[in-house]
Amino acid sequence: MTPDSRKIRLLLDLRRKGITDTRVLAAIERVPRQIFIPEQFQDQAYMDRTLPIGHHQTISAPSIVARMSEALQVGERMKVLEIGTGSGYQAAILAELCRRLYTIERHKPLLEIAEERFHELRLTNITAIAGDGYLGWPEQAPFERVIITAAAPQVPVTLVEQLTVGGILVAPIGEDGEEQRLVRVTRHETGGEAEDLGAVRFVQMLPGIAGA
Repeated sequence: MTPDSRKIRLLLDLRRKGITDTRVLAAIERVPRQIFIPEQFQDQAYMDRTLPIGHHQTISAPSIVARMSEALQVGERMKVLEIGTGSGYQAAILAELCRRLYTIERHKPLLEIAEERFHELRLTNITAIAGDGYLGWPEQAPFERVIITAAAPQVPVTLVEQLTVGGILVAPIGEDGEEQRLVRVTRHETGGEAEDLGAVRFVQMLPGIAGA
């Protein structure tokens, strides 16, 4: 089976799993997931599964990437902050959906590889730095959307505060080893309103820059 046929099968599977946003599905169709996958897992690039990428980190299953991207409700003129660049795959999907993406990764080697992939794909609307995701990116705030790709014990208030009023944050929330829930927070003038979007499983969000 060719990569194209595997991708078609994956897209049909995502539709069966309830992904209906045509812009999200089109982004997944355009972005070649195989370039974000370590060589030894290339045959699994279009399977709906989480895979290791080194440094005890993972690339999320396509259905999770699609589910979080859909929940974020990204408009094409929006400015988006991603916490946890990882392989760069989620960032590449979001870059297809928004005007400008800012992404933070605490593992510098992962960030360097991700930036090479962005360059290869000519994704010129992504700006990436090594940093502490819990601090966000105050110099570039506010953002219309924030996405966190690792599980925080609770919703980071600092990141909610970097949203515009009416802005949305999507993140897995839960302690390591305990149940995690995907949560969508909409910021209002006086705080945030949270929605539970179901169970998920992510690596834990950690403070600081790895090795620093």
